Amino acid sequence: MNASLRHLLGLGGWNEGVLSHDGANRRNMLLLIQLRWLAVAGQVATILLVHYAMRIPLPVGLLLMAPAGLVAVNLLSAAISARAGGVTDQGLMFALLADVTALTWLLYLTGGAANPFVALYLLQVVLGAVLLAPVYAWALIALTSLCFAGLGLRNRPLALPPTREDALLSLYLQGSLICFVLMAVLLVLFVTRISQNLRERDASMADMRQRAVEHDHIVRMGLLASGAAHELGTPLASLSVILSDWKRMPRLADDPDLAQDMTTMRAEVERCKAIVTGILMSAGEARGQAPERTTVRAFIRAVVEASSAEGVAVEIHDQLSQDPAIIADPALRQVLGVLFDNAAEAGARRIVVTLGQAGELLEITVRDDGPGFAPEILDRLGKPYTSTKTRPGAGLGLFLLMNVIRSLGGTVEAANPPAGGGEVRLRLPLSALAPEEGDRR
Repeated sequence: MNASLRHLLGLGGWNEGVLSHDGANRRNMLLLIQLRWLAVAGQVATILLVHYAMRIPLPVGLLLMAPAGLVAVNLLSAAISARAGGVTDQGLMFALLADVTALTWLLYLTGGAANPFVALYLLQVVLGAVLLAPVYAWALIALTSLCFAGLGLRNRPLALPPTREDALLSLYLQGSLICFVLMAVLLVLFVTRISQNLRERDASMADMRQRAVEHDHIVRMGLLASGAAHELGTPLASLSVILSDWKRMPRLADDPDLAQDMTTMRAEVERCKAIVTGILMSAGEARGQAPERTTVRAFIRAVVEASSAEGVAVEIHDQLSQDPAIIADPALRQVLGVLFDNAAEAGARRIVVTLGQAGELLEITVRDDGPGFAPEILDRLGKPYTSTKTRPGAGLGLFLLMNVIRSLGGTVEAANPPAGGGEVRLRLPLSALAPEEGDRR
């Protein structure tokens, strides 16, 4: 079933969030479209059954105008719900008024208030009470009451054949039973869908609250890291200057052991300065540095070569058909390094990084031969301080990984493959990593 047909039947568009007023109205309009298709089928079937099977003469042509009108309303409602502007409260009110008008026309031609199907007005009232604002719901009650009263004063009585006149009470009871079953089925469908909408809304709100808490946690961590980087910048610069002065002092430079130690110290100081620069770059505070343009293969190769996981062999399985150009995101570089370090700390001796592409998504799979993830880690993947390690601050690696990938519009999945070890699969839209048009050469 294609997307257009699904939307026409009121089956499409249910993934849209229900937290906004427009999103809730659109879902309600789709629900009305579904119920109206059922009503159209029921009306046509009832008219044909009564006229041809029960041999009760009806003005079939006039009666079929009501379901035909509802079909037109459904087509219009589907077009309105597909618009970017959304569905208004007035749009929902007019949709329900169309249903009330069609029902009134059918009842007018088939006995008016004496028709047992007059109870279907209650279904319209229930729909209005749930879907509409209070002012519109009360207005709908007033209108249905006026329609009911008008049908009692003016209507076309049914012309029952002589053989059916003695069974008038029986026909009324049969009609009442059919009306009850119809209302019960429609109400169950309606209430079930509304309950599902409420559950989805509650789940969305809970997810938004959780993300807000995690975002606040990340902001505080970022401020702390940025502040620490600024504080470390001055002493590192001082140490660099002092080491440069020592290297020029003949008494120290002539001692091979001291010269070697100073070279090592200088290298470690430069490494610390590079880490501080990376922290500031991730915080958006680095100055005078153009974004580094590279490719997926070169970026992953650089991350693997810079890995500090000692005693671990890292292999790259390249399944890419092409090598897309990207911007080397420092945060992504850091979280990939965290995956390697976590695998090494867990006891892994071999890590396999698999690169693949599915449409516009870049897939990076990191698999190791360690003991795999503990069940509590998989259950609370990406929650802060969820770790089997006992040291303070443990458990932030996967938390940062989840939020960095999420900020880039991607997803993270972790699992323990049947063959053993642990596996983390990252999916990222290439558009989030691609250089801007002005940066491409």
